[in-house]
Amino acid sequence: MKKCYLDNASTTQTKPASVYQAVNDTMQHNGCSPSRGGYGCAIEAGRKILDARSALARLFNVADSRYIVFTPGITWSINMVLLGLLKEGDHVITTSMEHNAVTRPLRCLEQEKQIEVSWVKANALGQIDPGQIEQEIRAKTRLILVNHASNIIGTILPLAEIAEISRRNKVLLMADCAQTAGYCDLDFQNLGLDILAFTGHKALYGPPGTGGMILSERAAREIKPVIQGGTGSSSASQLQPEMMPEKFESGTHNTPGIAGLGAGVKFVLDIGLENIRRHEQALLEQLVAGLREIPFVTIYYSGNTEKQVPTISITIENLDMGEASILLDERYGIMTRSGIHCAPISHQTIGTFPLGTIRLSIGYFNTPADISYTVQAITELAKEYNK
Repeated sequence: MKKCYLDNASTTQTKPASVYQAVNDTMQHNGCSPSRGGYGCAIEAGRKILDARSALARLFNVADSRYIVFTPGITWSINMVLLGLLKEGDHVITTSMEHNAVTRPLRCLEQEKQIEVSWVKANALGQIDPGQIEQEIRAKTRLILVNHASNIIGTILPLAEIAEISRRNKVLLMADCAQTAGYCDLDFQNLGLDILAFTGHKALYGPPGTGGMILSERAAREIKPVIQGGTGSSSASQLQPEMMPEKFESGTHNTPGIAGLGAGVKFVLDIGLENIRRHEQALLEQLVAGLREIPFVTIYYSGNTEKQVPTISITIENLDMGEASILLDERYGIMTRSGIHCAPISHQTIGTFPLGTIRLSIGYFNTPADISYTVQAITELAKEYNK
């Protein structure tokens, strides 16, 4: 049976060979703590951390790589910012297209710290007018937090316009770039972001358990570290150091994972974002065109394949989405994700709550043959359940 992986919005299954090699080499030859000793193994481990930080600085155009902070993933990054920044009575502006990595900590802070949250509602295509965000700004607005691209239908928000609004009103802006890092051109300096949160295991082709955040000097100064401990520096002090990135990087680094992430980022830099987008967008257009021809299938996406990441959702009449996903896997070897995708408010926004959808998300290692095979499989299922 052919195998076809279309759950890249969750995790890219196939990684570049260089990623596997970097993780394995680090485990075998540099399995010690970076910055914890003057011996060769520790120094080399430190170099691997520095190399990955430098690669990320090139990809995101970060002037000072010390302001790139490694975390176990974007959920950690978002929580570290929200818990380390917001105080009782603060106001946050976010959108109805957020992942639970944003929704849940904000709901918790609403209850425990009386944080006020404005949820700007998107339309059914996941689109938001930046003016809606500006209208919600108040004297106590501390943070604007937006999901750069929907993890359900792929719609990309106008981040540059939102960034201009945040600068004009002197409000911190955080972008959740889980779906766009490695696909969109994210120029940290030119966009003027305060916080760019990213994950390693999606379109950056790194291992699971890797990710981080990029901070402006203002954000680095105003966010308090919620995790404190050993950093390998300023060890005589009993207080957490203020220097970057040590302020937010306590404990032993995941050196093999970060080395793998660095290799994934270098792969993206070598292939080029434009080439990655061109390949994946062509597959996305092929997929949408094929699905449009299938009776009883509804497609949920931005409405413009040029303005979204390569992720869409579908429903099939008379077929439960969980069952459909299982059938696609068991009969055809096509791996998709069904359900709510950790984003219930987004599904309410696009009209697919509580049943959810089947999500089809494309990666660089997918092929036109994968898309043709998937369209044919969905055609057969739709016909079988709608006789």
